[in-house]
Amino acid sequence: MICARHPVPAVAAVIVERGRILLIRRGSHPALGTWALPGGKVEFGETLVDAVRREVREETGLEIEVERVAGVFDLILPAGESAGDHFVIVDYYVRRTAGEPSPGDDADECRWVPVEELDGCNLAPGLHERLHEMGVY
Repeated sequence: MICARHPVPAVAAVIVERGRILLIRRGSHPALGTWALPGGKVEFGETLVDAVRREVREETGLEIEVERVAGVFDLILPAGESAGDHFVIVDYYVRRTAGEPSPGDDADECRWVPVEELDGCNLAPGLHERLHEMGVY
């Protein structure tokens, strides 16, 4: 039997303040233990903008204003690493409007990382390339 697999829509937030970017350490698969942008899967019936607001709130406690699309990327993970191994991620530049970062949901930790230190971080698969393509560093 052939099982059709479809890409999973996902969103992420690029939050840069004073030369630092907000990252979360993933507490679940995919990419368990790596540093990533706050974000996740889009729920059925949810707009992309609503999804990025919800995900940022759940993972960091922050309220945000969505400014514009930063990029659209395919993330194809090895088989067996997650329930959906092909994600189409829409990254958004966002601005914090309220709150201080505090980890929640599937984020074990969240912290501001100076952009010049990103190369030394254990980033989630494909994130180095995405950040370069978006011009973050």
